Amino acid sequence: MPKPDLNQRIGRYVTTSAVGERVRAYIPAPLPPSPPIDTSSLSALISEAMFALGRLDGVRAVAPDTSLFLYMYVRKEALLSSQIEGTQSSLSDLLLYETDAAPGAPIDEVAEVSTYVAALNHGLRRMAEGFPLSLRLIREMHGILLATGRGSTKQPGEFRTSQNWIGGTRPGNALFVPPPPGDVLDLMSDLEAFLHEDESGLPVIIKAGLAHVQFETIHPFLDGNGRLGRLLITLYLCERGLLQEPLLYLSLCFKSHRQTYYNLLQEVREHGRWEAWLEFFLTGVHDVARSAHEAARRISELFEADLESVKTLGRGAPTASAVLRALQQRPILAIGAAAELAEASFPATANALSHLEKLGLIEEVSGKQRGRVYAYARYLDILSEGTEPLAP
Repeated sequence: MPKPDLNQRIGRYVTTSAVGERVRAYIPAPLPPSPPIDTSSLSALISEAMFALGRLDGVRAVAPDTSLFLYMYVRKEALLSSQIEGTQSSLSDLLLYETDAAPGAPIDEVAEVSTYVAALNHGLRRMAEGFPLSLRLIREMHGILLATGRGSTKQPGEFRTSQNWIGGTRPGNALFVPPPPGDVLDLMSDLEAFLHEDESGLPVIIKAGLAHVQFETIHPFLDGNGRLGRLLITLYLCERGLLQEPLLYLSLCFKSHRQTYYNLLQEVREHGRWEAWLEFFLTGVHDVARSAHEAARRISELFEADLESVKTLGRGAPTASAVLRALQQRPILAIGAAAELAEASFPATANALSHLEKLGLIEEVSGKQRGRVYAYARYLDILSEGTEPLAP
């Protein structure tokens, strides 16, 4: 079989003005790629990724309460995606921020991670109400994503009206210059149509990988494009039924192989190498889905073993069990919040936390005598795997 001419997959350059400079901006070719994607060469990876997604979606078979994993996995994805963009926050920082305790990272960085969680939850809620994954919803989520922090002055919720660029100190020495602002709406409308068409016959998981690159290439916003583009992968898989819940923290793959991730995005733009990108993408989906399923199994075993340990407390066991289950829902809690979740009195909760600490199941992390905060450390250790901040 003759090798396909990849040049038809490559977009075109137009000359535009940005910050007083004349630069060549890139307009991507429409999706689906032409010549078509060679799905036969990817069939084994597609099958493996789909199988891993199916096992992850069936995590409720190994978990007593899927909502526990959903709450934490969404936050893990938010953290990882933000770390790719340079935030130095940790998972504990985010959870401390959500309990109104002081995080170790700068407050604006933690707030940015928190807005990612809010944007994803907003998208899922709107879709559950029957609203389609559309340009309107994308803009709504962007408005939430940039509601606070460093991007709050960069047109939250609106497609850009000025030229942006990636890398470099100015457009003239940039690594990549996305399309001119006048082309953004048409390009995004074409992307929206591609997401909802079925004529190409491409598997949903392939379309998710193609759409992510196209979104990042269009770079439709002044800020937040990387985070929102990764968020859209999860939303699309949920909308099309490959996941019932957003349990996939795919940014772990992109963060762990950050330079390869960026290089492959550029390989598509410059050489039309969609298959190389899709090999990376599908492998990442498989590996992260398998890792997330394994983490769920380990967490379930930890919960079961620790609840057995609590039974040794005798008369104090029922309240301690209720408090430990509260920490399964929110692995960092102040005493008052733990009492509310456990539906126990403040003194009984404080006593139960003391017993759990003596058993070695939890740790006090505030270092205070009043307003103490406790962490379910071994649970957090499993959840935090892979979330170490990148070197600044």
